[in-house]
Amino acid sequence: MLEISNLDVFHGKSQALRDVSLRVNEGEIVALVGANGAGKTTLLNTVSGLLRPASGSVEFLGKRIDRLAPHKIMKLGISQIPEGRKLFTDMTVRENLELGAYTSEAWKRKKETLEQVYQLFPILKERGRQSASKLSGGEGQMVAIGRGLMSNPRLCMFDEPSYGLAPKLFSEVIEVIKRLREQGITIFLVEQNVRRTLEVADQAYVLENGQIVLEGKGKDLLQDEQVKKAYLGL
Repeated sequence: MLEISNLDVFHGKSQALRDVSLRVNEGEIVALVGANGAGKTTLLNTVSGLLRPASGSVEFLGKRIDRLAPHKIMKLGISQIPEGRKLFTDMTVRENLELGAYTSEAWKRKKETLEQVYQLFPILKERGRQSASKLSGGEGQMVAIGRGLMSNPRLCMFDEPSYGLAPKLFSEVIEVIKRLREQGITIFLVEQNVRRTLEVADQAYVLENGQIVLEGKGKDLLQDEQVKKAYLGL
């Protein structure tokens, strides 16, 4: 579904990604793990069109997208749920959700999709008229995920969904991600909570200093000695 090939990305004169290649197959949960500053968010922002690569390519469903504008990439079926949620706190929960129905097609299906989001997160229906500024961290993450689903994506990219959440709440987010995969949405999960992420990933990549240093099945990487030493404290 998503094919990233030999990607080089710079922030000014500083190279953030170097020769990065990875693949996200349809129907899978694919994880990209690594420490803060490794380049994980840079990669997602490049896929979304917020950043332009210096070289390399990004293809989605066989179509090259690395030179497209972000709104055109979203229309193709890619949704990004940003780190830190990025809610509009002066708007209500429902208004934040409806912002995700950006395309004309998504807007036509708004009511239907809202009901699907409410089935996933019943508390958001109760909080619909409440200001987003009043939400807890966990509720805010629900809104961010729900907003990302309002465009009816085929590929949903999660950027550090554990940010600001207690471990129990992050486990609940992981269960939601698994449910989305069961509903036919492909998941690209970017996280620094390595253990929990590799437990659910079909395929996983480890990013260090802007380069892919390991790849394999999630459960296999959990047993990798390099991963154990660097990320699991074993």
